[in-house]
Amino acid sequence: MAKMIGLNSGTSLDGIDAVLVEIEIGADGQPTPPRFLDGLSIQWPEEVEKVMLDVFANKVDMEGLGRLNYVAGAVFANAARTLMDKLNLSPSEVLGIGVDGQTIYQEQPDHARIGRLSAHEKSDLVSRWFDGPYPICYQLGESNVIAAHTNISTVTHFRQADHAFGGNGAPMMQYLDWVMFKEHAPALTLNIGGIANIQYVEYDRSKMIAFDTGPGNVLLDHACRELFGVGYDKDGELSASGTVHEEMLAELMQHPFFCRKLPRSAWRNDFSSTYGDSILKKYSHVAKADIMSTFCVFTAEAIAKSLQDNVPDLDRMSEIVASGGGVFNPTLMAAIADRLPGKLKLVTSDKYGIPPQFKEAVKFAALGFAALNSIANNIPAASHADHYAVMGKIAIAPRHAKASGRLPNDENNW
Repeated sequence: MAKMIGLNSGTSLDGIDAVLVEIEIGADGQPTPPRFLDGLSIQWPEEVEKVMLDVFANKVDMEGLGRLNYVAGAVFANAARTLMDKLNLSPSEVLGIGVDGQTIYQEQPDHARIGRLSAHEKSDLVSRWFDGPYPICYQLGESNVIAAHTNISTVTHFRQADHAFGGNGAPMMQYLDWVMFKEHAPALTLNIGGIANIQYVEYDRSKMIAFDTGPGNVLLDHACRELFGVGYDKDGELSASGTVHEEMLAELMQHPFFCRKLPRSAWRNDFSSTYGDSILKKYSHVAKADIMSTFCVFTAEAIAKSLQDNVPDLDRMSEIVASGGGVFNPTLMAAIADRLPGKLKLVTSDKYGIPPQFKEAVKFAALGFAALNSIANNIPAASHADHYAVMGKIAIAPRHAKASGRLPNDENNW
């Protein structure tokens, strides 16, 4: 059994989760379901978080962006080291670290336009991205900083390999869910982070579906900051204290995101602070608690609509397995459960041995393990990539360097 560390920081920028899992290669040549050992969360340093939020608003120049990339790497390294200190782990006991980095921008490919390209047009690689329909994204967190200051080989930037073949590169939960649930297929999972997403798992991964449903916590968190001066709706109390404003909900459900065909991925551009502010301004006459209740139900309605519109054979499944920070909002969970179609029951990933708040970090541990073993870890059927790929860029730990001299203070560098 190999030990892997997984790190995650989501779109809501509400902290970094760090987990340790055990995982190995199974008889089928694929990773076994990871066994969760421990985890913790740390906050982004306040001054770093402020600059990161400025990046989301395009207020940081190239020098600042370059510096922040290294700073983010240092913060991720500190998260890993904090976990290692807690568990008294040495670098030699850990095979690798998987961390995507902090996503600051991503966009969806124009699948219809890609489908119209001739073989000759596709051969113009530069045009695929210079003026073309292929997607891009950007994550902060320099992998070599993480590897250097943990002394553990580090796998980062997973989405780009899927993008190279025209895939969405998001959501990314589907590979872990295939590893975990293929023996239970068909299966459904739901992750509620800043953005919410659904994975439909089949044993034959060429039949899988994965897509974003719309907002998870992103609009709720934004409204909490703007209306109440707090970071999130603790225990769903604010949402529970209000009543849904039907006119506002109807407008939210008309968001153009819901007209996109699968595969689809949402980003802060879709449900950004600018969009949130426009809704708050238009409905400023509505009671604050009612706004919170409406945003809460919007997330639940978007999930239910996405299930009904896009997932086949719902009557074959009895449960949907939820994870992410939204699981800890009982008002949101009740709203989702009330709207699930058919006989679906809402359960959490605790049932399968993974604490919901840490599943996204476990995801990156699994993706990183696959990359270190050269195993294809994308799901082309779900992302509409035209090829399997090994997602992730690997920075080799200094302890693996061959034919190198040793400095007197090497042991003090991590």
